[in-house]
Amino acid sequence: MNNILEMRNITKDFSGVRALDHVNFSVKEGEIHCLVGENGAGKSTLMKILSGVYKKGEYQGDIVLSDEIVSFSGIKSSEHHGIGIIHQELALIPELSVYENMFLGHEIKNGAFIDWNETIIQCTKYLAKVNLKVEPEEKIKNLGMGKRQLIEIAKALSKNLKVLILDEPTSALTDEESDNLLNLLIELKNHHVTSIMISHKLKEIIKVADTVTVLRDGKAICSLSKDKNEINTQIIIKNMVGREINDVFPKRTNKNIGPIMLEVKHLNSVCRETNRTMVKDANFNVRKGEVVGIAGLMGAGRTELVLSIFGNTLDYITSGEVFVDGKKIDNSSPRKAIDSGLAYVTEDRKGNGLILIQDIKQNITLANLKEIANNSFINANDEINIANGYKESINIKSYSIEQLTKSLSGGNQQKVSVSKWLFTHPKILILDEPTRGIDVGAKFEIYTIINTLVQQGMSIIMISSELPEVMGMSDRIYVVNDGRIVGEVDSATTSAEQIMELATN
Repeated sequence: MNNILEMRNITKDFSGVRALDHVNFSVKEGEIHCLVGENGAGKSTLMKILSGVYKKGEYQGDIVLSDEIVSFSGIKSSEHHGIGIIHQELALIPELSVYENMFLGHEIKNGAFIDWNETIIQCTKYLAKVNLKVEPEEKIKNLGMGKRQLIEIAKALSKNLKVLILDEPTSALTDEESDNLLNLLIELKNHHVTSIMISHKLKEIIKVADTVTVLRDGKAICSLSKDKNEINTQIIIKNMVGREINDVFPKRTNKNIGPIMLEVKHLNSVCRETNRTMVKDANFNVRKGEVVGIAGLMGAGRTELVLSIFGNTLDYITSGEVFVDGKKIDNSSPRKAIDSGLAYVTEDRKGNGLILIQDIKQNITLANLKEIANNSFINANDEINIANGYKESINIKSYSIEQLTKSLSGGNQQKVSVSKWLFTHPKILILDEPTRGIDVGAKFEIYTIINTLVQQGMSIIMISSELPEVMGMSDRIYVVNDGRIVGEVDSATTSAEQIMELATN
């Protein structure tokens, strides 16, 4: 196959920091080409150049499309040349219909007016191409994430693109939805559609990739070929992080699990908006120095369980009892839960966990401002010292604690989110999907932080949709199914199949 795309000697700087350093990247026509690397390696920056987010003149190097050097003045210009990108945060308008969203910005017109009949006909055609059975008139807000992702792909196909870029396309999907999407990419390849996919999920990469290009520290390290049997987990990880990671989940030595620190009795939780019972008579405990995993399918009630403990009564009507260190607590609000020794690191760090337009130090101290306040004013020196302490101890990679949080990689944003809650000095730390959307190297660092904290005597609850992760990091696991805790298992003696059986029965 011939190259449909080449990016030659691409170099991009941000405020004196080199994000891409003479990167060469080529894609063959009709292949699935996966782009991998640790957070901050330059993957998204390279794709933003290709999709016109960064215009010609804002970077050095050449883009060659079908043997012709091209330059883009913006996203529309890139699309005009046959390149489209689907971002991790989907760009659909919930209140509009499927067909209105699909042709938004490139409407089908009859003279000066939009031809709605033809729009619906064409919408139906492209929905069929992605094997999605929904009515064109259905509003986006009524559809799940898996269907929305397929609509984004159908929208891209409707623009007659040559190259389709997908940035973490399965990050918010269930396993079944992810499989459907990956199978669709393979099917599209058979129809000569070229795809570039950014993903942290190595099993997905291994399933679909014809070629894998690895970026590290802004440089293209290698390209691996399926035809040469080069695409496997160990080779990819070694090139991503510059070292082999044989023990994906670092082992804890000298476990010192103590008495019960958190006990939950007969917890029930009803969603105020839908009146649906989300948590049903939950009983469980967590010991000092212990990692307790919460496993289950998406929608089983895992997050609702911990939010009910953490006092999220705006969304849920709760009943039951919660004890911390043997004392019954008032957890009727997050503030009261925090004062009782609980902390919650949300799964949605960008939406609910951090204020991205503020700097690192402001985010770290946000949940415990009273500790650095002096007569209602923030003590700037204390704030700086505390933030620098966490930057060093948690290894937040940034040029300064005054760097805006939005400019950090996903892994470093997660470290800021963890630091924010550690500053509240919790006895029990709840981690909801702590490694979602971060790369292998950053995951290892988060795992190491977890082990360090429990060795220091903290109690941790960890929710994870990845069974190997929850099994590899937990001492015990509670399995949630339809709002109920349906089993408690020992992670060392229980198989993934046994956990899945509990989660699905």
